[in-house]
Amino acid sequence: MKEWVYFFDLCDTAVLALSGALAAGCHRMDPFGVIVLASVTAIGGGSIRDALLGTTPVFRIRDPNYIIVILATILLTLVFIRKPKKVPQYTLPVADAFGLARFTVIGAEKALNLGLSGMIAVVMGLITGVGGGIIRDVLCRQVPMILRTEIYATASICGGIGYTVALQLGAANKAAFGFAMISALLIRLAAIKWHLKLPAFDLKNTKQ
Repeated sequence: MKEWVYFFDLCDTAVLALSGALAAGCHRMDPFGVIVLASVTAIGGGSIRDALLGTTPVFRIRDPNYIIVILATILLTLVFIRKPKKVPQYTLPVADAFGLARFTVIGAEKALNLGLSGMIAVVMGLITGVGGGIIRDVLCRQVPMILRTEIYATASICGGIGYTVALQLGAANKAAFGFAMISALLIRLAAIKWHLKLPAFDLKNTKQ
């Protein structure tokens, strides 16, 4: 079972690396820029989480397979996707949604395994899920998605809460993991499909 978990972890790393590479292509970055953006998107959140939890060296240093997967994904992206702007509109956000859901639960699980509280587990899940995307958006000179009205961080928080609550109610770890991941994924995909957004705090249109 651990082999399958590890396999899907690498697959999700590839998915997030792809989203970072596509974002780099849309901003016409050079190959080095593609490498940087794909890397920080794929492993940035997990690296921040490990640093905050004190589990050093961080996972990408202990296991070079993550870097190999990222580099392979970048190479395939550069070879087969020559014009990122012609990639279907929903490819990037949908790919990002899968990575968000899985990495959120992985982050929460790691915090709980260290004996931390459920609240901290939710926060660590959020950091793991959205940290790489924040770095990606900043490097692309965009307002990070979690600071906009997109239902993005909300999906991650719901996934983290779902995982911790399910465990507290006595659910098996596998069941809680699957429930939380599917919940976060469905919330994010629903937001993408139906353009669901949170209300904005807009002072510009506030009447004096």
